[in-house]
Amino acid sequence: MARIYKDHEIDDSILRGSTIAVIGYGSQGRAQALNLRDSGFNVIVGLRREGRSWKLATSEGFTVYEIPEAVKRGDVILFLVPDTEQPKVYEEKMRPYLSEGKSLCFAHGFNIHFGIIKPPREVDVFMVAPKGPGAKVREMYLQGKGVPALAAVHNDYSGKALQKALAIAKGIGCARAGVIETTFKEETETDLIGEQCVLVGGLMELIKKGYEVLVEEGYQPEVAYFEVCNEAKLIMDLIYSGGLLHMLKNVSDTAKYGGLTVGPKVIDESVKEKMREAARRVRDGSFAREWVEECASGKRRLSELMKEVEAHSIEKVGREMRKLAGIES
Repeated sequence: MARIYKDHEIDDSILRGSTIAVIGYGSQGRAQALNLRDSGFNVIVGLRREGRSWKLATSEGFTVYEIPEAVKRGDVILFLVPDTEQPKVYEEKMRPYLSEGKSLCFAHGFNIHFGIIKPPREVDVFMVAPKGPGAKVREMYLQGKGVPALAAVHNDYSGKALQKALAIAKGIGCARAGVIETTFKEETETDLIGEQCVLVGGLMELIKKGYEVLVEEGYQPEVAYFEVCNEAKLIMDLIYSGGLLHMLKNVSDTAKYGGLTVGPKVIDESVKEKMREAARRVRDGSFAREWVEECASGKRRLSELMKEVEAHSIEKVGREMRKLAGIES
């Protein structure tokens, strides 16, 4: 069973008196910096002076430094710039200033797990990964609640890396919900496999294929959209709030029977085998290498794929139906 830490179990005194440098002030950076400061920690922010976030962080009361200076001043460095930008930022603005005894904290394990970033041995390296976007991390904190998080240690130079990770998790409010101890490997690989097979790739393709089948069978695109896309949110809301059985208990018996008898024939063992192949490519590093090469090429293929989605009939019909439903202006 997973080890789950709650607020009352965590002693955050290990970081009291330390300076926490948050590098990046995007969705997660802003939320975590604000939450940590509100929890009583000493927080500074490290940004590019020419970046748009500099004025925002300053206006919200933070002392802002250029990234190298923030790394020099910080005892714990929260590295919260996008994964694709991290290697360049790390090499050019951080690595020379990571002196012995500092701590480097990530919110996702990709660059560490696949060996793209290799911090010095004399630095604690750990991860605190909130399982929600930055806006939700901040929103829940202000409500006296929190989103769950994963915590992991890559390098425990001080012998206290896990305690530091848990203190950060408590400071940003995640321990109010629960912090699950994991590894960089497990967090990274499950995140990528989940995104590809279910959360982004799987759901999107399931919705698109369902829409295409209905339209090709002669049904109106507007009706098809509501059936396979609009109602998908309603079903996911039921699953989110109470699980699969809760959802089944809240739909008609016809929906129950049809879903339980036909669903496994559509999403069958052959689909599961394709998911296993996707998982294999994540685990052996094939996907990571492909993505690094894609980023180096200027993300041309990603741009083409985004244009294909934009041109799909479901996007045009969806915009009109969302306006009709008052969801989109």
